[in-house]
Amino acid sequence: MNIELILFGAFALLTLLSAGMVIFARSPINSAMALVSTFFFLAGLYVLLWAHTVAVLQVLVYAGAIMVLFLFVIMLLNLSESPSRGKPTLARLVGGVATVGLLVVLGIALSKLPAGPPPSMGMEAQATFGTMATLGQVIFTQWLLPFEAVSLLLLVAIVGAVVVAKSKI
Repeated sequence: MNIELILFGAFALLTLLSAGMVIFARSPINSAMALVSTFFFLAGLYVLLWAHTVAVLQVLVYAGAIMVLFLFVIMLLNLSESPSRGKPTLARLVGGVATVGLLVVLGIALSKLPAGPPPSMGMEAQATFGTMATLGQVIFTQWLLPFEAVSLLLLVAIVGAVVVAKSKI
C-alpha cells in the first residue's frame, strides 16, 4: 500500500464521519463546525487529486467565508434549542423520499460510467489545466452569470436573516 491510498482512505472516512455529524448533531453550532471539518477533509482529497487550486478555494471560500456567514445567521437567529425529533411530518417524509430518489439516480449514473481508465488529455491541455489563469478565464466568461447570481443569493440570504432576526428582537 502506498501513502496516497492510505491518505485517501483516511480523508474519505473522516469526510463521511464529519458529514454524518452535520446531520445528527443536536446543536446547530456543532453541526456548522462539523461542516467546516467536512470542507477541510474534502480539501485534503482535492490535494490528493492534484487539484491544489480547488483545495485552496475550498478552504478559503467554503470553510472560510460561507461558514462564517452560516455561523453569523445561526447566532443571529438564536437557534440554541433543537427542534423535536421523531415526529413524522410531511416535510420529513418528502425529504426522505427525495433522498432515496437522489440515491437511486446516483446509483444509475454510476452504473453507466465506462469501466476503463479515463481518456488522457493532450500535452497542451495538461499544461493549462487547473491554472489560475484558466480558472479565471472560465469563471469570468462562461460562468459569469451563475457566479454573480450566487453572490446576489448570498446577499439576499443575509438581508433575510437580518429581517427575520429583527422581528424577534
